[in-house]
Amino acid sequence: MPDALPKPIIHLINGFMNENGGSEQEALHIARLLRDRSDLTLWSPSSRCSPELARRHGIRRIGLGAGHRPNGGTFVFVGSHWRNKLWPYLCRAPQRLIYVFNTFHPKLLSLTATHPPMLRWPRTEYVFISEFQKTLLGVDGDLQPSPIDIARFSPAPRRHPANARPVIGRLSRDTPDKHDLEDIALYRAWAGEGAEIRLQGATALRAAAEDALADAPAIRILPEGAMPAVDFLRGLDVFYYRTGAHVETFGRVVLEAMACGLPVVCHRRGGYAEWIRHGENGFLFDTTEEARRLVGALLADRALRASVGEAARRTVESIYSDDALRARADFYLRSAK
Repeated sequence: MPDALPKPIIHLINGFMNENGGSEQEALHIARLLRDRSDLTLWSPSSRCSPELARRHGIRRIGLGAGHRPNGGTFVFVGSHWRNKLWPYLCRAPQRLIYVFNTFHPKLLSLTATHPPMLRWPRTEYVFISEFQKTLLGVDGDLQPSPIDIARFSPAPRRHPANARPVIGRLSRDTPDKHDLEDIALYRAWAGEGAEIRLQGATALRAAAEDALADAPAIRILPEGAMPAVDFLRGLDVFYYRTGAHVETFGRVVLEAMACGLPVVCHRRGGYAEWIRHGENGFLFDTTEEARRLVGALLADRALRASVGEAARRTVESIYSDDALRARADFYLRSAK
């Protein structure tokens, strides 16, 4: 019987600094897709690599010594780049060079598009996480939605009692640019209509709002990472999302909420919007008044919440089916052309 073909060598590179970061979670999910089908090593070039992530996932710190840097095979950078580092000049050049590009920054795009001739690295291949992002950047590349574990992010076995206060929630990193200050008035209005508001990753909003949220006991503000994302989402009835200065290239948390069977009400600006069919599997808005009206309709209609949430779950199941995930993994596993 002939020997089995050797598995492709893949080096997956990310800062791995924040356990709750979207870029880190994306890198780890790609690793899960590839681990059984490749000779895979996870690397961090950052001195701020999370010790817990490193221990749990076997992540190695990149250094200058032999055996402490990626060597040959396929280099996959996820939300990271190598500029101003010495180690690329010391390692064997990759056969393929892939950047999973999850930002809008043109400067980073230019940094990753070309390399010093002495490196002899191959042409850069890009993976974009939404058509929205790809179109804005105007660069060709493979399109792969940011990965989600839909076995873990799934509808709760049972909801709270029918007479309980409906819960509107939001989840994000805890930075000011992730929040729109106009949402403060919405949260107060919905709380006044009998809803409970849960905002995880919103202490930055509370600081910006000063006293506007202090006298609203139905509004609960939690720091980033206070609860596992799946547990937080499963405690909601409606997921609401709008950012401030930050523009979501994909918005993984919106798809995670949909995977949990939640009706989502989201600002139209973001990569997630291309997966939302307004009025069928979620809702999109442009103005604050539209957001107020859409959430109000969901609060008043339990059956509408259920039907839209079920459609949202079906959408996510189609995006992350076994066949779709295998096809995305195949992109990383193929040989250099």
